[in-house]
Amino acid sequence: MTSAGSVTSWVRQLKANDPAAAQKLWERYFQKMVELARQKLQGMPRRAADEEDVALSAFNSFCRGASSGRFPQLRDRNSLWPLLVAITAHKAVDLMRHERRLKRGGPTPGAGEPATPETELEQVIGREPTPEFALQVAEECRRLFNRLDDDGLRTVALWRMEGYTVEEIAARLGCVPRTIERKLRVIRNLWKGEAQP
Repeated sequence: MTSAGSVTSWVRQLKANDPAAAQKLWERYFQKMVELARQKLQGMPRRAADEEDVALSAFNSFCRGASSGRFPQLRDRNSLWPLLVAITAHKAVDLMRHERRLKRGGPTPGAGEPATPETELEQVIGREPTPEFALQVAEECRRLFNRLDDDGLRTVALWRMEGYTVEEIAARLGCVPRTIERKLRVIRNLWKGEAQP
């Protein structure tokens, strides 16, 4: 049974168009999405858009998609973060492609009307990943998590994906950072072995 203040409960409420649930998820995940976008955009010169714009667009796409039933596999925190990562990464990549195209003097998508910074930004980060792409990412994450036959390893992997540092995870579990680093090595080795033919 899930508590009323759990991520799983908020996901269920968001799918039922509850704006309060969107606010709770925003408070819990937005800064992590900004940090993820910052990492993806690293080294890109600043123009009209930045990591907050990418995260805003990604969160908006997520909320609209969840409310309209586009993510049937979205059920709980384990399926939520990989989906947010996929959407945010997709938006960041689109923005980088757009910026490169502008730098080379190429046309912007949807040419026809004079482009303004606002319309260019909307054209780039307004596009959403397809439900198939989001589902593929979520299924791949689920498959990798299933390779971890230990709940402790799953917890460490999930918290690391959510953006917690090694030190923060160690503090949450009441152990030293070296223990977490060792667990992360085990996780990486299990997942690398899965990727080899």
